[in-house]
Amino acid sequence: MSLNQWEQADPGVVRKIHQPGKDMMMMEVAFDAGAEGAMHHHPHEQLTYCLEGKLVFQVDGEEKVVQKGDSLHIPSNVAHGVKALESSKLLDIFTPLREDLLK
Repeated sequence: MSLNQWEQADPGVVRKIHQPGKDMMMMEVAFDAGAEGAMHHHPHEQLTYCLEGKLVFQVDGEEKVVQKGDSLHIPSNVAHGVKALESSKLLDIFTPLREDLLK
């Protein structure tokens, strides 16, 4: 993991982790059209903001469409995944730090 550098996360998905603070962190995630972020969950609270494009999230069994200018709150320990309906970019904020991504 390298801070402030794009790295492959999933097929068609790259991410850039910015310098974290003491208790929160920020990450940009770019998706090719049709790319998916697999269903997962983590103990961290997450806010996501759509910088560009359009995506459909599955959050706790509910479908939510997010497009440029929209934001979404994902509570801690809630299963979620995403599929890009077109080329898209998100800005994710996590608290506390995602130590699993910082290693």
